[in-house]
Amino acid sequence: VEIQKELADLSDEYNEIITENELKDEELIEAKSRIDELLVEVEKSKANIGLIQRYRAQINQLQAERKVMFARADSLVKANERLMAERDSTTVALFDSQRKIDSLSLDNIELSKRIGKAMLVTARNLTANAIIIRRSGKIVETKRSSRADDIQACFTLNANSVASEGERIIYVQVVNPMNNILGKQEVIQGENQVLFYSKSINVYYENDDLDVCILADADEEDLISGRYVINIFDGLEQIGTTTIELR
Repeated sequence: VEIQKELADLSDEYNEIITENELKDEELIEAKSRIDELLVEVEKSKANIGLIQRYRAQINQLQAERKVMFARADSLVKANERLMAERDSTTVALFDSQRKIDSLSLDNIELSKRIGKAMLVTARNLTANAIIIRRSGKIVETKRSSRADDIQACFTLNANSVASEGERIIYVQVVNPMNNILGKQEVIQGENQVLFYSKSINVYYENDDLDVCILADADEEDLISGRYVINIFDGLEQIGTTTIELR
């Protein structure tokens, strides 16, 4: 009975250290198996002095082996702890690096937006008028829709040293009181935007102030009394808007 108890206690110790530390070391598992096999053999055998002496010798050997095996288990546990600490340290470093990368990406996106806005050409002094075009070519302003031949918009493109120099297409969109777009009613389409416009004009921008006037090419029947909305676009970017009233 005493031998059985010693073997059972020894088996429990192995089981505890293997289970608690989640060790899968083959030598530890094999040592526990030898103890369990001996325990089964002892339980089945009939006790006599010869067997007891043999079992005692085996138990002494297993207990001596236990010290070596448990030292091995302790070493494995410490090695696992070091690996976990290194892994956690690496994970923290990677997370920190990713966070810095994400932060830089957001900063770059924001910087790109700011640069994009800085490179835009803006407009000022936008005025619009209904006009009469004389046979001589002279233009006279009017507030009467019945006398008007067209709608003209004039404005100044502002100087911008960081904007792209070169040819630009400026679009005018004139919307009459019936919500109809005057002129050719042509369309340009961007990635996420569609623009219906009255007329376009090509200008050459040299980063300095540039005065521009553009006619809507309106049809006579579309010139009616009421409120008109005039929008100016540099490409698909709206750079000005104003309104006029015709009698």
